[in-house]
Amino acid sequence: MTATSRPALIVLGLGLGVLLIFPALADRYYLQLVTKIMLVAIFAISLDLLVGYVGLVSLGHAAFFGLAGYALALAQRHLDLVSLWTTLPLALVVSAAAAAVIGWLSLRTSGIYFIMITLAFGQMLYYLFNDYVALGGSDGMFVNTKPTVSVAGYDLLNLRNRTAFFYFVLGWLALSYALLVMLLRAPFGRVIAGIRVNEPRTRALGYPVQHYKLVAFVIAGTLAGLAGYLNAVQFGVVNPAMLGWRESGLVLMMVILGGMGTLFGPVLGAFVIVLLETWLEGLTEHWLLVFGVFVVAVVLFLPNGLAGLLVRPRPAAEPAEEKNGDG
Repeated sequence: MTATSRPALIVLGLGLGVLLIFPALADRYYLQLVTKIMLVAIFAISLDLLVGYVGLVSLGHAAFFGLAGYALALAQRHLDLVSLWTTLPLALVVSAAAAAVIGWLSLRTSGIYFIMITLAFGQMLYYLFNDYVALGGSDGMFVNTKPTVSVAGYDLLNLRNRTAFFYFVLGWLALSYALLVMLLRAPFGRVIAGIRVNEPRTRALGYPVQHYKLVAFVIAGTLAGLAGYLNAVQFGVVNPAMLGWRESGLVLMMVILGGMGTLFGPVLGAFVIVLLETWLEGLTEHWLLVFGVFVVAVVLFLPNGLAGLLVRPRPAAEPAEEKNGDG
């Protein structure tokens, strides 16, 4: 856990300011690229809730990301649903339900066993969508049309417009970030921090540890689903790779390199990693070697991730000595 420093707040403010004016300065390619990075950042902060605050390392987090995208594609194909007001809640409910089931089973384990069982669930879903022709098979499925955002027949927002969609994703990133900040500052956040620091003591104080873990797991899965839904809307296609371990590993790397337990660290990690990868791909055919050197350098010299340049470490907090009834 870290205390947000003044430099971090300044960087966050400047970053938000740049994003607000970015569509007026960027061409089509960079507008789409930064939109992609912002939705990946939502995905990253959802995993940071588990890894950085609860201490649960999941290698199956991409399952919820992919399920939401498939929920949108299937809702359009089989239910003729095109409205944001129906497809987005449906996608989030699917992700939340899957997270509840997978979390209920996975949280019976801990440590390396938890990592392995989440990986197993993720791969099970990957192969289900990859091998089942009715779900698109290995080719995936198209999202036939952008969801509509209208009230009483009046269009409030045209998601086919790249600038409008950019601000739409930016709004969801800001809202997701703010909700997690409020959640972590609430009694719930203090309890899950206590679980990470000393789970036996937190349990001894009377807190239902498994219940808190499951709630955190479902919240993280739902936010991952939000990112997956936005990804499907932007690119108009979903495929089994969205649910695979590589996607989970990539977002986990963003969380670790960005800075676990900071929220803004994974956002920073998403921007740095995607932009660096894009730049290196166009610079050299050996870009993976250069990228690997960067990863090793961050791990060796920045043990707190990129966010360690902007925050000061906070000593690990012990769980509250008395049970807080409204936690």
